[in-house]
Amino acid sequence: MKFSPTDITLHQKSKSLEITFDDGARFNLPAEYLRVHSPSAEVRGHGVGQAVLQVGKRDVAIVGLEPVGQYALKIIFDDGHDSGLFDWDTLYLLGKNQAELWADYLAQLQANGESRD
Repeated sequence: MKFSPTDITLHQKSKSLEITFDDGARFNLPAEYLRVHSPSAEVRGHGVGQAVLQVGKRDVAIVGLEPVGQYALKIIFDDGHDSGLFDWDTLYLLGKNQAELWADYLAQLQANGESRD
């Protein structure tokens, strides 16, 4: 896959990132969703089965966006997390699979006795 964004808008009030791609797909990705699905090693771990469940991120906000070349976006969150590079394909897949990924995340929280708060 090779998707390219045509428009990226940070909505501070609703704490979301709206991104439109060259195939016409448009996604509104909440900051919390992006934070808990960060492609960083801090979140995903360094190998299979090493992912770290992110808890207490309900109120996280995006405080900055930095383009990385022509292929990715560095998202800076107000909890200090800024180490994940969201390439265009990752953002597209996060948008396309948002309902399923979010439901899985909520199920993981419940299974571990954890909370979004």
